[in-house]
This record gives sequence, structure tokens and C-alpha cells, in this order.
Amino acid sequence: MAGAMKKNKVITAEEAIALIRENDVLTTTGFVQSCIPEALHAALEARFVETGSPRGLTLIMTAGAGDSKGLGTGRLHHDGLLSRVIAANFGRMPKVAQAAQNNLIRGYNLPQGVISQLYRACAAGQPGLFSKVGLKTYVDPRHGGAKVNDLTTDDIVKLVEVDGEEWLFYTATKIDVAFIRATSADPSGNLSFEKEALTLDCLAQAMAARNNGGIVIAQVERIVDDGFLLPKDVRVPGILVDCVVLAEPEMHRMNYGVMHDPALAGQIRVPVTGIKRMPLNERKIIARRAAFELPPNGVVNLGVGAPEGISSVANEEKITPYITLTTEAGAVGGVLASGSSFGAATNADCIIDQNQMFDFYDGGGLDMTCLGMAECDGAGNVNTSKFGGKLNGCGGFINISQNARSVVFAGTFTAGGLEIAVQDGQVKIVKEGRARKFVTQVQQNTFSGPYAVERSQPVIYVTERCVFQLTPEGLELIEVAPGIDVERDILAHMDFAPVVRNPVPMDARIFRDEPMELLSDLLNLDLKSRVSYDGERNILFINLEGWYCRVKSDMDELRLTIVEACRKAGQRVNAVINHDGFRLNENLFDDYAGMIQYLQANYYGTTTRYATSAFLRLKMEEALTKRGVAPHVFERKEEAQAFLGTTEDKRARKQISPAVASAA
Repeated sequence: MAGAMKKNKVITAEEAIALIRENDVLTTTGFVQSCIPEALHAALEARFVETGSPRGLTLIMTAGAGDSKGLGTGRLHHDGLLSRVIAANFGRMPKVAQAAQNNLIRGYNLPQGVISQLYRACAAGQPGLFSKVGLKTYVDPRHGGAKVNDLTTDDIVKLVEVDGEEWLFYTATKIDVAFIRATSADPSGNLSFEKEALTLDCLAQAMAARNNGGIVIAQVERIVDDGFLLPKDVRVPGILVDCVVLAEPEMHRMNYGVMHDPALAGQIRVPVTGIKRMPLNERKIIARRAAFELPPNGVVNLGVGAPEGISSVANEEKITPYITLTTEAGAVGGVLASGSSFGAATNADCIIDQNQMFDFYDGGGLDMTCLGMAECDGAGNVNTSKFGGKLNGCGGFINISQNARSVVFAGTFTAGGLEIAVQDGQVKIVKEGRARKFVTQVQQNTFSGPYAVERSQPVIYVTERCVFQLTPEGLELIEVAPGIDVERDILAHMDFAPVVRNPVPMDARIFRDEPMELLSDLLNLDLKSRVSYDGERNILFINLEGWYCRVKSDMDELRLTIVEACRKAGQRVNAVINHDGFRLNENLFDDYAGMIQYLQANYYGTTTRYATSAFLRLKMEEALTKRGVAPHVFERKEEAQAFLGTTEDKRARKQISPAVASAA
């Protein structure tokens, strides 16, 4: 109509909540304690308490959204308000979780990234989502199908086969009402997020509700005039929004602990050099050891709890510029926030939507992740979702742990009252924790160790007293902290016997108060000092003891260092390589064998290697044999040198041809 006027969508919270019907499917935004539309949750709670309506709602949400004490989605615990919950996290709404455990409501605990991506499937009118995320875990229909209790019987996860490969199909649930949150809205409902820490899935949730004929209710902190918002600043267009609710400041906090922080919102950049150093306790020991796994120039995700300390250690060691930290909530770069601000980042490079971040994670974009662990068993399975009689939920754990190129699980060896002391570089267990973490069988399988082995995914388990590595035989003890007795302090407090071959000491620098000079390790600054040449005997000694080849660029630097030494020698050399304590990323063995094949063809006469680790010897022998290269991998240095002394290669004294030298 020519004379039609634009509708002003700004109404009160009570008027908006009155639009919700019995048995509606409701989705809400929020991540842990951030970006929660508190005014909408409060208004829904108030209506139900006063009128007993609406009843039988289904709640769909990704991460937990609350303070674990009754705010956020915790307000929706009243008997009869909810009949079903589909969520990645139940820990932020303990009374709702208890209702699910008591079989009072139906519930599903799906991976956070899957729920996030299902919003897009709903928006596009698709029946669901194909994903490998969740295979071989409790989400797999063969192991429970993500149902949280006996009352829940409908299958929303199916196992399917496509071109001979197993996939999970997640059924999309149509959405009737979406609670989202932004900073500014104009009367037409266009939304901008300038003061928010994250954008999460607001756009996808709004599309999902709108395209299902539902309603979208947006909570904001201010109303601006039509035309004030620039087109590229509008993250959710008004065509998707039915109602705009102006919240009181207290109901629109950045998170429950912070009213507003412009650095977390990306409005300003602040100096971060003053981050407080962690004391040398069990948390710092764990974070320091895990930091040795950080890939140079890699993309990393850190979980909540013990892994958060890595950010502090990285700052102390001045390696922050050489890694990019991310959160599943959408923050890329900067310094990851903790506490009530977890999920956000100070001085982030950018903020993307949560579902897009999970696309990146699921596709293998993460070079490394460090996550917590509540329980672990001998097969390397990890539980973080249901333990101690509580339904916590998996959050983004399954997406992240299953798809990262390497995984570090971090946590104390025991829980509940553990006390340690660090004196003169030695660890002493002052008081053992009451609860064991290394158990015969985990209560719920949030991460499948055998599935990781099947896919050759590198996995280690870091504690304050030792480090385990996942192998085809199960967990192997590979490192022990100084001062720790294997029998007394480790094996006596485990419900299963790990593989114990030749564990080496954890790096002594971890247990000293001064910085570890980790930057030198990360950038391989000491590689040249690890290679030496004995001209009289024509032997090149390569000492890789304790060195960790994390990523392919590490290997490239090693190859160039060796080639440079060989070219200086001017002839084919006999090489002796020390692999004691050497670690190679599980998915790099074939590349490493390829490097050896190249060096053997062009620079080496005879080569021999030694490593006390039987597992490493086996893996190297397999990789080299596959490429047709004689392994010559021995257990002891004496055996390696004896082999070299009895082997005469016809090419040992030949000059390296100019063509080969220039090709290098």
C-alpha cells in the first residue's frame, strides 16, 4: 500500500513473552555467562510463575547460558515449564539438569557445534545434518544416541553409511520462538552488535524461527532511529525480527561479572603486557608442559579449567605472537578471557559466528587443542560430560577433540584436595586427591581413544606428575616429573596398568620459577647446535634428544639444517641420529620417512638411528619400510655405532654432485 507506514517493533518484554504458546520450541542465545538475553528469560519465568503458562516448552541451546545459580536458562526450571531440552551443556542450569536426571523431562546432550549448525539446516528447510562428529561416543546410537535418561525414547541421531563410510545424521527440530540479543535496534528491527563480546548464532537462529513461521524476539540495550545503522553494521536484518525489547542495564550486562568491557567488545585495543604470572603450582606445571605442544604459527583452541593457563604461560614466554588462539564461540586471536568472560578475547583479530567457527573446526582447521579431563581409562577414552552424579554436558568438546590435528588433555592426576609442593625442581605429593581420574572404564565416553588411534590422531594426557601418550596398546607412560616415584605416586593411584616402557623425565625447566625460554624451542632456534660433523671419521651426528617435531614446518627446518651441514662436508656422510626422547606428531611419520628417503638418496652414505622408545622404533620402521628405506633403528647408541663401524657404503666418499647441491 502506498500509504502504509513502517511498523514499530519495539514492545515490552511482557508483551513479547505473551506471544509464546503452549508446547512451543524455544531457542535462546548465550555462551557460558556472556551475551544472555536475561530480560527475556526473566519475563518468561515471571509469566509462568504467575499464570502457569506456557507449559511443555522444548528448549534448544548450544553452550550453557547462565551462572549455575539460577540466572539465564536456570530460570526455566519450574515444574511444567519445560518438557524437553536439547542442549550441549546442562551444567549452567543445574535444576533443569536434575529434572532430566529424575526423568521429569526428556533430554538430549548433543555436541555444541552440531546444534549450532542445525540452526542453519532449520533455516534452509533441510531435514537435518550429516556429520562424523560424535561417532564412537555416547552420541552414537550404538552407545545411547545422546539421550540423557530413560524417559527419552525418540531417536534424533541415526547411524548411516555413505559411500562405505559411517556418518551420523542429526534430525533438525523446527523452531517456533528465538530469543536473541544485540546492542542496538532501529524501530524496524535491524540489529547491530557493537557492544557485544560475541555474535554467536543469532542470525541463524532468527532465520530458523522466521522460516518456520515462528517469532523472533530481540533484546537490546538501546533504540536508534531508522537509517542510523550502516548496512554492513547490521548483523541481523529487520525482516527476520518480530519484536524488539529494550532491557534495563542490569539485565543487559556483557556477562554476569562484567557490566561492559570495550576491549572484549573489540571497540578498543589495550596493553596486555601486565598479565599476572601464575604461581608455580600444579596448574602452572600442567599449563607449562602443555605449552610445549603449541605448534609454531598454528591455530589453537583452549578449553576451560586447566587448559586456560596456557594463555598465561604463552604470554609469560613471549610466544603469543607466534600462535593464534581461538574460542568455539567465535573469537579469533588476542588474549583469551577467563572467568565470567570465558569465550571472549581481549584485542581479538575478529569475531565470527559460532556456527562458522565450528565449520572451521570440523574441517580440521585446528592445529592443536588443549582440553580438560574428568576421567580417563586405559583405552584413552575421556569423560567430561557426566560424572560425579552430575549431568554436565559435552559443550564443544566432541567437535573440538575429534577434529583437531593434535589433542592435549590436561588436568590434575587426582581430584578433590590434591596438594603438591615444588622444591629445588622436584615435585612432592603433600596430600593425594580423594578421587581417581584414571579409572577402569569412564562413566560416559565423550572422547573415543580407539577411534583416535584408528585415525592416527596424536593424543597426549598431561598431569602435574606425568604424561601419557595414546598408542594402539592404550595409554603409555612417557614422561615422569622429577621427584615422582612411578610405583608410589602414579601406578598406585590408577585403576588400570598403563604401558610402561622407558619413560623419560619431564623437562626440568617446567619446575623452575624463572621463564622456560620456550620461544627458542618453538622457533627451533637451537637446531644448528644439534648437528655436528666429525671430518676425520666422516660422521654427521644429529642429536634430536628431547626434540618435538610438531608440524611440517619443523621438519622443513630440520631438513634444511641437515642439508647445510652435508653440503659443508662436501661428500656423502655417515649419519648417526639420536632419537632418545624424540617426539614426532602422529600424522607426520610418512612425511618424516620421505625426508629421510630424500637425504639418503642425496646426502647420506650410511645412516643409523637409536631410540629407547619401542613404540617410536616400531613407527619409524613401519614408515621407512613402506618407502623402501632400510630402517637401521636400534635401541642403544652402542648398537647404532657398531652397525656404522661394520658397514661400508660404496658412495660414502663420493663428492656431492653440483646438480644435487643446487637442487637443495
